[in-house]
Amino acid sequence: MTALFCAIGAFALLVSPLAAPLPLAAQEAPVAVPAPQAPPASLQSGDEVPWLYQGSDIPVDREWLFGEMKNGLRYAVRENGVPPGQVSIRIRIDAGSLHETDKEQGYAHLLEHMLFRESKYLGSGEAIPTWQRLGATLGHDTNAETTPTHTVYKIDLPAITPEGLEESFKLLSGMVREPVLSNANIAAEVPIVLAEMREQSGAGQRVSEQTLATLFAGQRLANRRPIGTEATLRATDQASLEAFHQRWYRPENTVIVVVGDVDPVQFARLIERYFGDWHGQGPAVPAPDFGDPLAPAGADGSNPIGEVAVAVEADMPRNMTYAVMRPWRQVQDTVVYNEGLMLDAVSQAIINRRLESRARSGGSYLYAEVQQDDISRSADATFVSFAPLDGDWQAALADVRGVIADALSHPPTQEEIDREVAQFDTTFASEVEQRKVLAGAKLADNIVRALDIRETVASPETALAIFRGMRARFNPANVFEHTRKLFEGDVVRGIYVTPQGDEASAAQLRLALARDADPDGASRLANRTISFDKLPPVGKPGEIVERKPLGLLDIEQVDFANGVKAIVWSNNDEPGRVSVKVRFGGGYRSFTDATAPYATLGEMALVSSGIGELDEDDLDRLVTGRKMAFDFEIGDAVFSFGAQTRSADVADQLYLFAAKLGMPRWDRNPVLRAKAAAEIGYASYATSPAGVLARDLEYLVRDKDARFATPDPAMMKGTTPEGFREFWEARMAEGPVEILVIGEFDREAVVETLRRTFGALPPRVPLSPEVAARVPAFPDADNGAPVVLKHRGDADQAAAVIAWPTGGGTARLRESRQLSILVDLFNNRLMDALRERLGASYAPAAISDWPTDLPGGGTIRALAQLRPKDVPVFFAEADRIAQDLVENPPSEDEIQRAAQPLGQLYNRAMTSNMFILLQLEGATSDPGRVELIRSLVADHSATRGEIMQLLARRYFGGRPGWRLAVIPEGQELARAANDNERTEAKHPQVPAISGR
Repeated sequence: MTALFCAIGAFALLVSPLAAPLPLAAQEAPVAVPAPQAPPASLQSGDEVPWLYQGSDIPVDREWLFGEMKNGLRYAVRENGVPPGQVSIRIRIDAGSLHETDKEQGYAHLLEHMLFRESKYLGSGEAIPTWQRLGATLGHDTNAETTPTHTVYKIDLPAITPEGLEESFKLLSGMVREPVLSNANIAAEVPIVLAEMREQSGAGQRVSEQTLATLFAGQRLANRRPIGTEATLRATDQASLEAFHQRWYRPENTVIVVVGDVDPVQFARLIERYFGDWHGQGPAVPAPDFGDPLAPAGADGSNPIGEVAVAVEADMPRNMTYAVMRPWRQVQDTVVYNEGLMLDAVSQAIINRRLESRARSGGSYLYAEVQQDDISRSADATFVSFAPLDGDWQAALADVRGVIADALSHPPTQEEIDREVAQFDTTFASEVEQRKVLAGAKLADNIVRALDIRETVASPETALAIFRGMRARFNPANVFEHTRKLFEGDVVRGIYVTPQGDEASAAQLRLALARDADPDGASRLANRTISFDKLPPVGKPGEIVERKPLGLLDIEQVDFANGVKAIVWSNNDEPGRVSVKVRFGGGYRSFTDATAPYATLGEMALVSSGIGELDEDDLDRLVTGRKMAFDFEIGDAVFSFGAQTRSADVADQLYLFAAKLGMPRWDRNPVLRAKAAAEIGYASYATSPAGVLARDLEYLVRDKDARFATPDPAMMKGTTPEGFREFWEARMAEGPVEILVIGEFDREAVVETLRRTFGALPPRVPLSPEVAARVPAFPDADNGAPVVLKHRGDADQAAAVIAWPTGGGTARLRESRQLSILVDLFNNRLMDALRERLGASYAPAAISDWPTDLPGGGTIRALAQLRPKDVPVFFAEADRIAQDLVENPPSEDEIQRAAQPLGQLYNRAMTSNMFILLQLEGATSDPGRVELIRSLVADHSATRGEIMQLLARRYFGGRPGWRLAVIPEGQELARAANDNERTEAKHPQVPAISGR
């Protein structure tokens, strides 16, 4: 538990007027002495090789405990206190969409839904409310996934108690072992799955399906989407779904992984208690044969080109993927095998760096990548993907294959190898440094991932030792051998996606792939070493004018003579890790209608444009062997650079950020590349309702403020590298600068680095009063008449948004936190109405946006993807929910279902340095933010019904919500009739479900 969490979490509960005291009985209850318990019967111990490591010589990670029960169920358990008090449970069933028969397509995923609908210990619709009462947030802490090869149930339980943990295992055992698969429940859940299918459909999904059908032709993966088909889902009945459940949901197909802030032996006891008497019905059924990639008929090895396809989608950007396919075979996960994987990784990294260098220099493609992957235990393949800049796909293909051909004909240089090895070494070493702060949920997911690919897990120390132990093998001969093996295979398949049908044919694609590639030696990277100690200073070191405590723990503020201010907090809560953020300038306030397109270009090209004498390739060389980053973000009222770095690299990370402000470079190619990417991708926004929302919602909900418009090709055409420099050069010198540095580091050394870097910058140009005063407006609701946009996707897809204005700034920040609870209440009701009761939408959502850097501009938004005919249903339900919250305070149980998960979410977040950094942003100019941190958890976790009603009246009452509907081209927006017709006549087949 971090010091900040201990100090603030406890203090918040004492000072907040919203926090309820503990019941007297809870305060005075005597401490019970637990009775001795026998060790779990199936826990593996001593010299026994754990089941996960059988056949492997990878050293066992002894922090894990393993068990294998007589019924075949296996488990892995581990103690971990990140975040404090949380327990993460994963239940993996070794069955996914590849295990289905033709008539069962979609059953694995449908079962995932059904387990959350009703089971032995949970009545219909009770699962989600029950997990919420245990503090778990829907979607964040309570989730599941179905892939071609497995189904995994994921529960993260915050602030768990012994009683809550016991109850959780009981509930999960009932869900997995005895779900209620009645025809009534199937009828209620299938519309939800169909809504999910509808949200996934469209041009992108069609391309994905055709890609799988082409690359995996003749294999089950070619036509086994986890979502299934509408025909098979609608035909599902109780008998067929129960048969699928009985066939695959068996103990020998199940692995349970539990990680958390509890003695792992207790996890083992609970697993054995609730799953030990589980037995499968009938004999076990082996998994079906997933098939192998087959070479073309009559192929003799000289011409391995197999299936190829051209996918024509009018609004999709050009993209090509081809793959060298090999059969997948389970391997022995040994040290030697992992050494081979590391050589493969270095080989791919060298090619990818060469491909990227070619793209940066003005090549014929926007991006290109080589990646070896084992796909769904169906193929071991090397994929080559790239995006041509224009319709000359053959030139782009030739350029990409030329880079690869050179790598296959000439060994890499030792300098290239050393560069990639240094990067990997840093990654492995960072994992060792930061293992103390590795979240339990991630550790659990690592086991699940290993199970899926039939491999083991290794401790960070083991991974680093294996990597460093093979240093001598990282030489040109070995890397060259592995590079060539990556492109050996019995069959090559490919697909080209294009918006123009006459641009390519399958015959042309086959011919182009069969043609010999000319090696392109120009893509090799020249030897050149660049080091930080050779770089020029940012300027004359500055003067510190004041150092003072910030008023929270030992966090310090450092002010420099040039106006730059820094917040510094050195702690050892996250060993080796340092979070850095630099806030400067005016953010979106700095743009005008004319300069708005440079926001999009800035997000893509500002960092890539270079620093001083260093271009983008030089920057890559400079950070070789370092853990450094250069994230750039445009906020409501500020620009920011950010990075997660290491203690050893923090000084150089600060230099990079300061140098970008003090001596920026303005290369043309990154701007031209970003411009091409924006123009190429614009049409794809129109392919779905979600794309249209991504393109236009921010612009419209800010009253058509051009600063928030997604620039179309005509707007982009007017941008130039010269205009880019003119705009952004001024922004680099404008507005205040605030730096936040939090993590494990030498405080005095970092303060001195700040003095030599940011303290050395020239005084900043103040923001003009006009810029400083800009706050986005909210559109007129026009008496509830919706704005209607059209998309060019599927005819059964639509989206709807309703929004209300709120506020911004920190003066009423505590009110905004209570507003978050109200919005979560709204979200729960919206989910219940549109998903559970009506089956109209898979994942409707309500969110609150309250910008802290502006005095206004906040919104509440609710949105959903649904059928066009259900758009009026969405608006009616949203209005009904808002009006009911205005007229009636919510019940205490409903408040707890919203507030407890939200409070727990912030409770856990407070243990993260990065989260504390985000809360401290702006504190050098607004000191009140520091005091507001003390009540953050309590403000989000406790409230009263009258407060919720008061906020509902303030933000929902007296005004209609602003509305937006996105419907297909060629259709008109449907009009709702009366309420009875809307909620009953249109959905007579779906029973009303309470809860969730």
